[in-house]
Amino acid sequence: ADGLIHATRKTLTENKDKLEAGEQEKIEAAITALEAAMKGDNLEEIKNLTKELSEASTPLAQRMYADAQSAQPNAGAASGGAGAGAGKGKSDDAVDAEFEEVKDDK
Repeated sequence: ADGLIHATRKTLTENKDKLEAGEQEKIEAAITALEAAMKGDNLEEIKNLTKELSEASTPLAQRMYADAQSAQPNAGAASGGAGAGAGKGKSDDAVDAEFEEVKDDK
């Protein structure tokens, strides 16, 4: 829950312009409710509010994904051929090496 709060708050701060006012308020309310629940010990409430925050932040994630896709319309097609062949050959970054563990008995 804490990780979701942190990630959602960061994403919301960086992408406020991608949401309508009502959506932003819904996400902020879900964050506030979850933070309050985390101060207690009702695990079921924390789970439910975590789910609510996740659902409230879904529109933001969808818009970010759509924006990323529209920013690179041919990225999938252009890299598809290169990416498919790259896995078949040896990578230039790969290092073939052997090692031996040396124990120092001093």
